[in-house]
Parts: sequence; structure tokens; C-alpha cells
Amino acid sequence: QEQLVEFGGGLVQAGGSLKLSCVASGIPFSSYNMGWFRRASGKEREFVASISWDGGLMDYATSVNGRFTISRENAENTLYLQMTTLKPDDTAVYTCAAMLRGRLVSLRQWSKYDYWGQGTQVTVSS
Repeated sequence: QEQLVEFGGGLVQAGGSLKLSCVASGIPFSSYNMGWFRRASGKEREFVASISWDGGLMDYATSVNGRFTISRENAENTLYLQMTTLKPDDTAVYTCAAMLRGRLVSLRQWSKYDYWGQGTQVTVSS
């Protein structure tokens, strides 16, 4: 059974750091491009970051560029999101997603992904 499970959410003060993990099972993880998305209360889901299947290409939303780092460890079937200099505006449910490589679609499009996790809450206090 295909599954993505996020870990690492929590409460942190503004300016702090947090590292999220997403563990995949039931899929050949190294064949999938991966993305992180977030959804704040009362707002639409937005793209955060993506990484290619081999880790060679990363993309970031303007709002997190320079503060967040996406990475992956294919041997561990795990995706990461290192978040630093967190702001209250970063408060949201963060979800990872997987898209089979080779598809000619933007990794910024949530609806184009094949699998999604349940999400983990990140709360940044001011």
C-alpha cells in the first residue's frame, strides 16, 4: 500500500528552526519527484518546495527561498524539509507529495501529484 507519512511538526518561536521528514512506503521512492506544500487556516494550499527524483534539481517558493532547504535520502525512502528563520506566516499544515518522474508537468501543481501524505502541523509563535 502506497503511503507517505510526515513527521517533525510542532510549535516553535519565530526565528527558530524545524526539520520535517516524510517517509514513503509502497512506492519506488527513487523514481518519484517530491514536493512539500502547506495550507494555512483559511487560505488555499500553496507550493513550498520540490526536488527531483535524483536530488539534482530543487525549486522553492519565493516566500521560503533562502530559509528552507529540501533534500532527500533515497536509500532511506525519506524526504526532508529543513526550515530556518521561521516566521508566524509559516504556520500551516505541511504535506509531502510524490509524482512519478518523467511526467511533463510542473512540480508546483498539487493536483498533478500521485500520492499525498496526511500532513503535519507547524505553528510559529511570535
